[in-house]
Amino acid sequence: MQHASGGGAPLTEPQLLTHALRVFDAAAADVAAALVALRDSGADGSARTLQAVRDLQAALAVLMDERVKIDRLRNQVAGVVGGRTLDLDAARDEIGRRLARLRDAGGGD
Repeated sequence: MQHASGGGAPLTEPQLLTHALRVFDAAAADVAAALVALRDSGADGSARTLQAVRDLQAALAVLMDERVKIDRLRNQVAGVVGGRTLDLDAARDEIGRRLARLRDAGGGD
């Protein structure tokens, strides 16, 4: 997939996911604005109006759910777990220290 400008280098996974998040945010804002406009228009409360409100609320819920999924995927691609980035160098150092302690305590070869 190429950059949204029509040319250039393809988007990386993190860039693509960030772009998808922006699209979901914009769509959610549009749906929320339409919902507010429909409610503020003084609609007569007909079955058709009520159904439109329900449809907009459902669309907003779907957009927000999908945004959460995209955000989780973006964090996964970036190596973020529990809101923190994994420090693989620190983990490697800690494993090395623990292995050294086990070797020292074992008295073996």
